[in-house]
Amino acid sequence: MTLADATILPLALKDVSFAAGGKRLIKDATCVFTPGLCTAVIGPNGAGKSLLLRLCHGLIRPSGGEVVWEGAAGRDPRPHQAMVFQRPVMLRRSATANIEYALSLRGVAPRLRREIAQDALDRTGLKRFARHPARVLSGGEQQRLALARAWALKPQVLFLDEPTASLDPAATHSVEEIVAAFRAAGTRVILTTHDLGQARRLADEVVFMHRGRILEKAPARNFFAGPENDLAQAFLKGELLWWRLGRDNRRPPKHQRTEDRP
Repeated sequence: MTLADATILPLALKDVSFAAGGKRLIKDATCVFTPGLCTAVIGPNGAGKSLLLRLCHGLIRPSGGEVVWEGAAGRDPRPHQAMVFQRPVMLRRSATANIEYALSLRGVAPRLRREIAQDALDRTGLKRFARHPARVLSGGEQQRLALARAWALKPQVLFLDEPTASLDPAATHSVEEIVAAFRAAGTRVILTTHDLGQARRLADEVVFMHRGRILEKAPARNFFAGPENDLAQAFLKGELLWWRLGRDNRRPPKHQRTEDRP
């Protein structure tokens, strides 16, 4: 294995905070993502799940703390990761050309792009749509195309932000099969989801967030058997958490409060 092929993992978040509009939206996030797993980031709306992924991927910079790719050894980690959003952006061109364009940005030789794109379409069940305009595909097909684009790039780490939030069960099943294929190929997967069933099906470990804080990180089997955090326990029971702080996330007395400061 050459240095260029060596893993950029582990990914370490060290007291990471993110502020916008004078409010801290991510607060003192500290955790490590090691190789070889699939992590589901769960929690109620507004917990900061999507922001956490964007911080990890480098789309936004933390207001405090560090996001460190500890295996990068001075290399730029960006070419070794990919991200698929809840509503992927499709270019005004064919499905094949969408993938070829992503490959061109990574410096792949023109003579190789078509072959790689066709393989990615085949692996995601989209080969018959190769010449179709990407923007006329269904929501599920566009999500699979976004995953095909990521597959073509062979990322070491794949971030997925609510990849099946607006899809029907059949499309969700197709997407989950592709995610499992990434995992089997050795890609480190970190995804956000509101679907606890999906987290159970796909995840090796779970990160639970509430009000911008990581309150628990545990192996999926242990978490779903019984989380340690009281808010995580309530969340699994289907209770509404928008107004609750929980024993590990309560605000200090008024004269000590600092968490809403940037």
